[in-house]
Amino acid sequence: MTTSAEPTRDDMQRILERQKAAQLAEGPPSVELRLARLDRCIDLLIDHAEAIADTINEDFGSRSKAVTGLTDIAASIGPLKHAKTHLRKWMAPEKRKTTPAILGLFGAKAQLQFQPKGVVGVISPWNFPVNLTFGPLAGILAAGNRAMIKPSEFTPKTSELMKAMFAKAFSEDEIAVFTGGPDVGRAFSGLAFDHLIYTGGTAVARHVMRAAADNLVPLTLELGGKSPVILSEGADMGLAAARIMAGKTLNAGQICLAPDYVLAPEGQVGAFVEEARSAVARMFPTLKDNPDYTAIIAQNHYERITGYIEDARAKGAEVVELNPAGEDFSQQPYRKIPPTLILNPTDDMMVMQEEIFGPVLPVRTYRGTQAAIDYVNSRERPLALYWFGTDEAEKDAVLTKTTSGGATVNDVIFHVAQEELPFGGVGPSGMGSYHGHDGFKEFSHRKSVYSQLKKDIGPLQRMRPPYGPAIAGYLKGAVKR
Repeated sequence: MTTSAEPTRDDMQRILERQKAAQLAEGPPSVELRLARLDRCIDLLIDHAEAIADTINEDFGSRSKAVTGLTDIAASIGPLKHAKTHLRKWMAPEKRKTTPAILGLFGAKAQLQFQPKGVVGVISPWNFPVNLTFGPLAGILAAGNRAMIKPSEFTPKTSELMKAMFAKAFSEDEIAVFTGGPDVGRAFSGLAFDHLIYTGGTAVARHVMRAAADNLVPLTLELGGKSPVILSEGADMGLAAARIMAGKTLNAGQICLAPDYVLAPEGQVGAFVEEARSAVARMFPTLKDNPDYTAIIAQNHYERITGYIEDARAKGAEVVELNPAGEDFSQQPYRKIPPTLILNPTDDMMVMQEEIFGPVLPVRTYRGTQAAIDYVNSRERPLALYWFGTDEAEKDAVLTKTTSGGATVNDVIFHVAQEELPFGGVGPSGMGSYHGHDGFKEFSHRKSVYSQLKKDIGPLQRMRPPYGPAIAGYLKGAVKR
């Protein structure tokens, strides 16, 4: 493969063929080899923790090393260790009952066997570039696959660092990384992988899905959308605002699971605004030069988000900037945007039409739980839904009557940290899911295996011609209400 220029489709195709050939030649990897691969990933993250934090900070312009340590390093090591702990149990065949049950009594067996799919393509995004590369690898490697990775061009230094990291611990026959821009991404998504996982925006996902369709490549799409927060009448406003703003300001809101708009009961918007203001002031007494507050990744994203704010202001919304120190952001070395609330937005505003992916939070009012449910259901199904309150019946109504990829009650984002809960979207927010055991199954071929009786007993013989009274009796019993 060339090193001075971006890889071509032929370069990537050659590596894919090598990985597929190696997988066939060597067969499914042993549990020991899978554990060793998981260990190698853990060692890479530990050994390069400081370099990862420095490099992501360079790519963003300003990003807290603590945030990187939490969301990109520790949050990657956790799934890898979890896979190690449970791998032997996951790999064991899963017994199923026979149909009819009497066959099982005579010794027939039905089971699922979990086989590696082969070579899995990984297209990872820029917002958590390390976690959303290594996180899926927990399931991919545990399931016995090899991987080819296309990281984001928006974090070029981090992508090159990961390429060098993997090269230290893995041969290209095991894991290969291809850096480059959109042309590389387009060529990559058109390769005949055995499975492809893409994490990113819905618009690009449509192109990825079309490209994968040419080779009928099975897909896992981890997308986003406008994840709502519903504040109930009985919600603890101080606690809710603190948790919502912590989620909204983490990585400056550049999270697929970030709360995207709030539905507050009529008459409680003012209370939410003041509690949100206090919460931001506690977390970020200053913003402009505060290393704990993350910059927007690139100028075009900065202009997109500030454009949403100006569009909302021009169309009549009240814009509340949460800027504790009253700092001037018109001149700054980074691309920082203060946390901003958009009050009483209308559906014709861009901030209510597009996923925000930044520290801007619209706040709408509602009258009655059903009205909040109806509003959520009038929009595309989101990646997440968040509900705050104490009324169990209301909580159950919201969770039952709305559809989202996942949900967290009385907090935001936290369901993604639960390794034994599958993480994924629904419809426009994604398809397929991974994490923990569900990740192992997502990247495995679940082969159904039935083992017939060794003895050719009467009921089996009667299923074959010549047909007579015995088959007629069987059908009489089977074809009835």
